[in-house]
Amino acid sequence: MTAAARGAELSGSADQATTDWGTAWEEALGALELDVDAAEAMLSLDHLADLPAHDPWSPPVEMGPLPLTLVERAKAVLDRQIEVGRRLAEAADLSRRHSRAAQALRSAPPSTPVYLDTPA
Repeated sequence: MTAAARGAELSGSADQATTDWGTAWEEALGALELDVDAAEAMLSLDHLADLPAHDPWSPPVEMGPLPLTLVERAKAVLDRQIEVGRRLAEAADLSRRHSRAAQALRSAPPSTPVYLDTPA
């Protein structure tokens, strides 16, 4: 095999590795986007607890650095995750306040009337 042929073969295998690497990152970002979509859907529903829980995302191993072509997409996913996290925290806080208010109503004795209206 000539040096030129060997160089072309190595270049082809490097291109394939780059393609596989980019595909792996695209799949990982796609999985993250689906998770953010699901979290956003939960926030828009009234019954969050009715939805089934699913396994948390875990990062793939040995993917290499993020390709430059996917940087904007990754930033957009991160921005959405941060926003969903903020909204989830607000929803949790509101839920805790509602729970405390409901508990206070349950534990309070029934009130008795202080004034009685009678015809004059």
